[in-house]
This record gives sequence, C-alpha cells and structure tokens, in this order.
Amino acid sequence: MRPLKIHKEGRHAIIILTLTIFILNVGVYLFFPKDWIFALTLIISAILLCFVTYFFRNPVRVLEVNDPDFIVSPADGRVVVIEEVDENEYFHDRRLQLSVFMSPFNVHANWYPIEGKVILSEHQSGRHKGAWLPKSSTENERSLVVIQTANGTQIAVRQIAGAMARRIVTYAKKGDTAKRNSHMGFIKLGSRVDLYLPLDTDIFVEIGDVVRGNEDILARINSNNDSAPSTEADSTNNAI
Repeated sequence: MRPLKIHKEGRHAIIILTLTIFILNVGVYLFFPKDWIFALTLIISAILLCFVTYFFRNPVRVLEVNDPDFIVSPADGRVVVIEEVDENEYFHDRRLQLSVFMSPFNVHANWYPIEGKVILSEHQSGRHKGAWLPKSSTENERSLVVIQTANGTQIAVRQIAGAMARRIVTYAKKGDTAKRNSHMGFIKLGSRVDLYLPLDTDIFVEIGDVVRGNEDILARINSNNDSAPSTEADSTNNAI
C-alpha cells in the first residue's frame, strides 16, 4: 500500500484547518461540558479534515507512451463534450473540443496532455457558473495554455473554474517545456478542462466515459490510425 501524498496546493490549507479544528475542539471541551457535544464536534471535525485531505490527494502516476502524438487526459473526470466548435479566443478557427468535467471528489491536479513548448499562458477573470454548462468555457474564470508540439501542431488547454471553484493555479508559463508526467496546474473544487485539437484528430473516447489524468489516452493528433492506443502505465512517478 502506497503512502498518501498531499499536493503542495493543499499543505497550507490542511495545516490551517488542523490548527483551527484543534482550537475549536479544545474550546468545546472546556466550555461545553456535555460529553455528547464534544463527541459530535470531534466527529464533524474528523469528517471535514478527512474530506479536505482526500480532496488534495496527489496520486503518483507515470505513463509511458509509444507515440508523441497521443493526447493524454489532463484531468480525472467524465468526458462531457466532443464536438467541433469555433474557437475565437486564440485560434479563431474551427477546432475539435474535448472537455473533461471534474467533480469535487475527483483528483484536481492537471497534467500536460502532450509534450512541446508552451507558447501562451494567460488567465482571465470571469463568472462561476456550473462547469458543466457550455457557456462556462467562455464566461467563467479560466486559464488558457497553448502548447506547440515538435512538428508544429498547436493545441490549447483551458482550465475552467466551476460554481464552487474559486482558484485556478497554472504552473505553465510562456517558454516552458511541456513534459509528460508533469503537472500543468491545479483547480480547487468542481471544475472542467477543455482541449482544443485539430479537426483531423482521432478520438478514442466517447461522451460519458470516465477518464483518469495522466493515465488514459483521449486522442491522437495528425493520425489516420483508427485503432485504439496501447500504453503501459505504472504508479512510480515522482510526486510534484
């Protein structure tokens, strides 16, 4: 059994929550002598601490792929969109959009979906509608990362805040090298990640499929091969 690893985005929050819970429970013990009140406070505190710790879990994953054109899922969640759209924020042309919705119970780390060079990374303020809604891609708070592969193909990854999410963290900076098995960012609470791919991309998933970040292959760019990809994944990645 592997030890539980906590993502660096959650360490500060867990420390503060632990101290707050400790002070609260000491206060309840001193000023509310009834045993059932103290017991109830302990139970609620334990559940809250367990949930926050679980939310910020950082699974150790390594994916070895045999083709540099494979698009790896950037997030855990459910595929909610696969369709052609007009991408008017960066490309200003038709693109194939593939979106993964992340519930509060999913791992919320985001991985690079492909290797290449980061040529754009920008954050935009916005609303906090439900991340499953189509307009969340253009109206919600979001962060856009564009990666150019070695053969010159560009794909965009958009991190979108949801109704509960209030912070998007993007590690990718312009000029960085996007590497497989590396974290691109982190989104707190329910949210969504959109991929914008060339129209001739081969898709290997369907709407409703549950996928795991840095583990499942979603698509392949610039390929006429219709066969599903074969990969070998293990869980020996160095934690970020």
